Amino acid sequence: MSIQFIDLKAQYQHLKADIDARIHAVLDHGQYIMGPEVKEVEEQLAAYTGAKHAIGVCDGTKALLIAMMALGIGPGDEVITTPFTFIATGEMIALLGAKPVFVDIDPVSYNLDPNLLEAAITPRTRAIMPVSLYGQAADFAAINAIADKHGIAVIEDGAQSFGASQHGNKSGNLSTIGCTSFFPSKPLGCYGDGGAVFTSDDALAKKIREIRVHGQDRRYHHPVIGLNGRLDTIQAAVLLAKLPSFADEVAARERIGARYSELLKDVARVPVIGAGNTHVYAQYTIEVDEREAVQAKLKELGVPTAVHYPIPLHLQPAFAHLGQGEGSFPLSEAAGKRVMSLPMHPFLTEEAQETIVAAVKKALG
Repeated sequence: MSIQFIDLKAQYQHLKADIDARIHAVLDHGQYIMGPEVKEVEEQLAAYTGAKHAIGVCDGTKALLIAMMALGIGPGDEVITTPFTFIATGEMIALLGAKPVFVDIDPVSYNLDPNLLEAAITPRTRAIMPVSLYGQAADFAAINAIADKHGIAVIEDGAQSFGASQHGNKSGNLSTIGCTSFFPSKPLGCYGDGGAVFTSDDALAKKIREIRVHGQDRRYHHPVIGLNGRLDTIQAAVLLAKLPSFADEVAARERIGARYSELLKDVARVPVIGAGNTHVYAQYTIEVDEREAVQAKLKELGVPTAVHYPIPLHLQPAFAHLGQGEGSFPLSEAAGKRVMSLPMHPFLTEEAQETIVAAVKKALG
């Protein structure tokens, strides 16, 4: 049995007729940039999340950048985030000339710990950018309460959590602005780069729409500095083909994730779902001792694995100037040494899952 870490081919075969039809419709009308599918998918994404506005953008990284630009964040400002995330989260803060201020994680959820948040707020803090890591939302009730107290915006980096919810509200619609990625391996993925920004604030939505098209409010009139951040029409078409079955895929992810946890709970530390949360398992991540040896053994047994993320942002060379060495954020550092993700996608069969679990037990034995 060949086990795929993420099986996009199986998904394509399942949706082939709809995906092909949607792509060919774009090829037929020829509006490859800002074609009608972009507005159509934005309307469906807004309806799905409950946010008033969904704005399609070129990728999840630019979604974060555009969100901060819409808030006017720039040199001298500070944005609080977690060090246990992909580089894009901190990178976009730095790219605007602002300073990323890291706050350590809650070791159970791997998300930013709200209990450590207030101590990191200064007069320069302009936004808090929690990451909904691995497919589960950060504690936005607690984070938003602290942000409201200090008059600070909250941007959700929901690149891994589209489809998850917290107390009945969808990821993307949990804060001032929500951002997500439609990178092919994400819970809802297109066939290239893609992303979206969500907000229910009309003024922010207007700025976000302008920024993604070079800061223009009408053709050749540019009230603000922007960038080329558009979502391609063909990528919007792929998303439109995938959205009707997305709820079924989310349910499959939840079922497969729960089954993994039941089968592995006695041999590894498995994900814990917070009160009021659902989890879409963008990655199914466990913690193990001697991870490299375990990964090597699993590779021998034909089971692919991945690590998200071995080196926290404060230990990346690009952020060395912040002067936060080993020991600065011990929980993020500890997680980075122990986390390991197993194959996860909505088309993972019970037979394949049992093979993976048997291999994990053997590798840990």
